[in-house]
Amino acid sequence: MTGAWSHRRSLLPAAVAVLLQLVVVYAPSGGGAAPFPYFDKLVHAGVFALPVFLGLLARLPLLPVAAVMAAHAPVSELVQAMLLPQRSGDPWDVVADLVGVGLGVLAATLALHRVQVDVRR
Repeated sequence: MTGAWSHRRSLLPAAVAVLLQLVVVYAPSGGGAAPFPYFDKLVHAGVFALPVFLGLLARLPLLPVAAVMAAHAPVSELVQAMLLPQRSGDPWDVVADLVGVGLGVLAATLALHRVQVDVRR
C-alpha cells in the first residue's frame, strides 16, 4: 500500500502542472500585455515543458507523455481559434509548445541520468 501511495503522490506535481497548463492555454483572455517581445512563446514552452518534465520524473513512460503533449499542442491552438472568441490560434505557439515538450524530455532525461549516476556512487 505504501508503494502505491508514494507513486500517486509523485504524480501530484505533474497533475498540478497539467492543470496549470490547461488554465493558461484555455483561459478566456491571453493575460494582458506581454512584458517583452515573444514572452507568450516562453510561456507556451514552459507550460508544455513542465508537465512533461514532472511526468517523466514521476516515471511515467516517455512515449505516451511526449505524444499526448505533442498532440495537445496543435489541438489547443485549434480550440483557441475556433471555440474561444477572446483567443486566437497561432501556428508559432504550436512550435513553442513542441519546443517545450522537447525541453521537458531533455531536462527529465538529464535529471534522471544524474540521479542514476549519484545512486551508483
